[in-house]
Amino acid sequence: MLAKLSTRPPVPRCAVTAAAGLALLGTALPAVDEPSPGLARFYDQEVTWSRCEGMEMPEDLECGKVTVPLDYAHPGEGTLDLAVARYRATGDARGSVLLNFGGPGGQGVAQLGMGGKDFMGLTDRYDVVSFDPRGVGRSSPVSCGNAPDALAAADGAADGADAGAVLEELRAAAAECAEHSGPVLPHIGTVNAARDLDVMRDALGDGKLNYLGFSYGSRLGAVYAAEFPGKVGRIVLDGVDTLTEPLAEQGLVSAQGQQTALENFLTWCTEDIACPFGRNPREARERVVRVVKALDRDPVPTDFGEAFSGQDFAGALGQGLYSRELWPSLQRALSQLLEDGDTRGLEAFLSGGFALPPRRAGHTGLTDPEDVPMDNLPAALMAVNCADDPDRPAAAQVTRDLDRLRTRYEEASPVFGRYRLTQVLMCYGRPKGTDYIREKVKDVDGPRMLLVGTRGDPATPYRWTTETAKRLGSSAVVLDNRGEGHTGYGSSTCVQRKVDAFLLYGTLPPDGSSCGSDHDAE
Repeated sequence: MLAKLSTRPPVPRCAVTAAAGLALLGTALPAVDEPSPGLARFYDQEVTWSRCEGMEMPEDLECGKVTVPLDYAHPGEGTLDLAVARYRATGDARGSVLLNFGGPGGQGVAQLGMGGKDFMGLTDRYDVVSFDPRGVGRSSPVSCGNAPDALAAADGAADGADAGAVLEELRAAAAECAEHSGPVLPHIGTVNAARDLDVMRDALGDGKLNYLGFSYGSRLGAVYAAEFPGKVGRIVLDGVDTLTEPLAEQGLVSAQGQQTALENFLTWCTEDIACPFGRNPREARERVVRVVKALDRDPVPTDFGEAFSGQDFAGALGQGLYSRELWPSLQRALSQLLEDGDTRGLEAFLSGGFALPPRRAGHTGLTDPEDVPMDNLPAALMAVNCADDPDRPAAAQVTRDLDRLRTRYEEASPVFGRYRLTQVLMCYGRPKGTDYIREKVKDVDGPRMLLVGTRGDPATPYRWTTETAKRLGSSAVVLDNRGEGHTGYGSSTCVQRKVDAFLLYGTLPPDGSSCGSDHDAE
């Protein structure tokens, strides 16, 4: 799940326009702290740093690359270059702290360039580093090319179309995704991304991994701790993802969480005379539902020639709800649409605030920033989520369960239910994913890790934090953030202070301690 870390509109977590075919990962991978002889050359490298390219990149941000095997089972049969970026420590560095901003599919290099100033306190002792995971951004980006029909097919199933015909379209779309994604696609997923983390750790010269992972990044950090328990340094997981729930249940939880966040937003909005939905919260909720249905019936044309539908509206709305700091911008964007028919404000939430470049198939070297495929984020999101999920119900079961799923998702949220169900269906036709995460990431025997859960998180509910902490065992320490929004570090002064204290000095808060909401103190 993609984290929101600043007041800028975030790179979208779930603006799904396509999906990717996947290959089955190993299901019984042992924890390994030392590389095999075939991997030694990847652990014998250093990063060459230089000024980051791009007009909007900060002058003090440095970029480089780390080379990893395409296939860890056969390390001699191809390599990938992973894009990395860093802010250097201001004093004597004790090493690096790696950041993952979530997704899956979020570009770490771009996010560090946009929001890295939020982490400058950590440069007192660390180089602050982020990266584009395999299949993402400049690191051999996956794409579905011209397969937007995958979304239309899944959306049709969510809206009541014939299930059999839809499932055949999804199979065809999966094949097209595989065709456009290049050699990385069969080797994508969190298990391999965690192995990449260990290669990066060594290339940065660190004996232990110090890590701050947001949302989906918490899944990546937990998998790393299970695979490399002897290499765990100081690890923080903020906005903790589930390790056990299947995608269908995750989608339902997300729909419920976003519906609650929407209702909170509308209560806030209707206190302002400028709220485009009026002054009554109940009537505002009903009007939002009518807007979604109206746009699905009659989409609004955009400046790019594509129609803006009710599902696009739901996706943009969901992005704007990730942080309370975004609410004023979301209110203005909604006013632009409802009063002037102008979709640009909401499109900015879907695109992360920047124009998306043309599509191009991925390759194993670093991709130029302007050539990252337009659909890379949604393609990578689905590729990783499907690779991490071992459940692949047969066509007969999908057909049998579809009506029940539609009802459950609609009950969870009349605004976001169909949107979330669409994403769940996108895994159909992909090979079964690994069961390593569900079966093996538990009872981690390593140093203590800090898990931050936010009570009002619309994407990763607080119960996932406590459930994951129980799975990880005695190494997990929970910090209860009694605030709103997705993740705590960027929205709570208390959370940021406690996280920084742990990363910088090793000082952990007591298990079960809490932080109050910053808004309560206003």
